[in-house]
Amino acid sequence: MARLNEFPEPGDLVVCTVKNVRNFGGFVSLEEYDQKEGFIHITEIASGWVKRMSDFIREGQRVVCRVIEVNPSKGHIDLSLKKVNEHQKRETIQDWKNEQRAEKLLEIVGEKLGKDADWCYETFANKLIEYFDSLYIAFEEAAVNDKLDKKLFKGDWVDTFKEIAVDNVTPAMVSIDGFLELTSHAPDGIEHIRKALLKAEESKDVDIEVQYVGAPKYRIVVKANDYKTAEEELKMAVDRASELIERSGGIAKFNRREK
Repeated sequence: MARLNEFPEPGDLVVCTVKNVRNFGGFVSLEEYDQKEGFIHITEIASGWVKRMSDFIREGQRVVCRVIEVNPSKGHIDLSLKKVNEHQKRETIQDWKNEQRAEKLLEIVGEKLGKDADWCYETFANKLIEYFDSLYIAFEEAAVNDKLDKKLFKGDWVDTFKEIAVDNVTPAMVSIDGFLELTSHAPDGIEHIRKALLKAEESKDVDIEVQYVGAPKYRIVVKANDYKTAEEELKMAVDRASELIERSGGIAKFNRREK
């Protein structure tokens, strides 16, 4: 599926397939923009000297490029390969794969509703893409949120959309950690520490795991649907453990990075 916008914007990261490699650059098709053609000049292939183009791109290869300049009237899209780092490449490819999967899920929604893909896009999908900037994120939202926005998720399609989302989409989890030092000089100090660590792991909403690093240090790992929730849960876990150990005369120290 092409994006809602006919052309990308300068600075955008786009997934491309190399179609033709020449001595002066490479011609590619933009996967997310109705296979529009883009061009990577040899000076935008790599930061250093490019002796052989084949060392960097080859026909049929899928690459991630940054948009440098767009001329819609002429249909020209100038791209850069060297202005994309490995992290950006992996993230952009994953997002593209997610969108491909979301399109297939939307087809299933349409089949269950007895409608074609065009009807789905015109009726609700384009609106969701415009709001979330991603059809896949819209499926993620439907999969985890019991109280969907009534302005966005409104119509006879909603129940079917949510059913497909719940059955097929596993929202990406984020993971954060911190390091908690617990000490107790009480005769039964080890038991107090054990209870404090068990208290840290108590949560009905997220996954919290305490890992032994080396006395008196413990790593607390929190996995949640988003960073805000993870940070809040990590703080509460530390507070629970600290309160319990300090109540017995012990000491608690917390650091986000291992020291």
